Amino acid sequence: MNRKFITFSRILRTGTLNFFRNAWLSIAAVAVMIITLTIVLFSVITNAAFSNTVANITAKIDISVFLNDSAPQDRVNQLIANLHTLPNVQQVTYLSKDQALDQYKQQNAGNTQLLDAINQTDNPIPATIIVKPIDLNKIQDIENSINQQKYKPLIGQVSYNGDRKVAIDKIAHATDIVKRAGIVAVIVFAIISVLIIFNTIQMAIFNRRDELTIMRLLGASTWYIRGPFVVEAILYGIIAALVSVLLIHTLFVASSSALQATSLGLLDINYASTYFHSRFWELLTLQLTLGILIGAVSSVVATRRYLKFKTSK
Repeated sequence: MNRKFITFSRILRTGTLNFFRNAWLSIAAVAVMIITLTIVLFSVITNAAFSNTVANITAKIDISVFLNDSAPQDRVNQLIANLHTLPNVQQVTYLSKDQALDQYKQQNAGNTQLLDAINQTDNPIPATIIVKPIDLNKIQDIENSINQQKYKPLIGQVSYNGDRKVAIDKIAHATDIVKRAGIVAVIVFAIISVLIIFNTIQMAIFNRRDELTIMRLLGASTWYIRGPFVVEAILYGIIAALVSVLLIHTLFVASSSALQATSLGLLDINYASTYFHSRFWELLTLQLTLGILIGAVSSVVATRRYLKFKTSK
């Protein structure tokens, strides 16, 4: 047990010394990982902010189905029951003509001329079915269900059309593109980071090739040779993770006064700042895990290629 501990201590010490010995290579590898992990962290935060914004928008968006006065109630009930079965439907509310009129009056309580005009005529507001969707990207499924041929005689008009339909579709499309772009950016920079670290370890191996050959001839185990490089790469990841979190933290703190009630398009920056600080330790753990994982995997692959090559020779 004591021997294993001594071996492990030597691996840690050697890996740490190599990190400082190859200072310029280490700085290059850490810099790329900082960019990668910062993009990952920023993507997580912005995705949370977008999700919050989309949830708020979705909560305010509904599809109103205005029914013909001649629509049989049993057929209307069939339509309502069918809407309840759709997976993208959060809530279905039926308003009779009288209830729809009361709602209309509440929504226009400040317009006395309009209310006077309404009161002087028979109720012109049709019975209405209000459908609240869960996902704006799948709202077309609800429209398709409503527009089935068997329900057309019941329906006078559906609110999901014209400019309103275009606006909702644009919002859904924009959020989908941003999410996809964030995922692609993270993957691309993660691959670049792995390649940089891989080449850094390969260069370190090349610089110490004579020393490693002697160690192999003296019977050093594979992990005794590989261990310091893994430790070195893990240090890249830990430092990069800490710096990336510090960068985002500094960004939000330095501009906190300017972020109050601020938004950029669909991105609520104030919510993003709150999300980051409320989940600081979770995000820090995520960054450390990703940094260590990227460093360890890339170093294991790099040393594995070298050790296989030496073994085959």
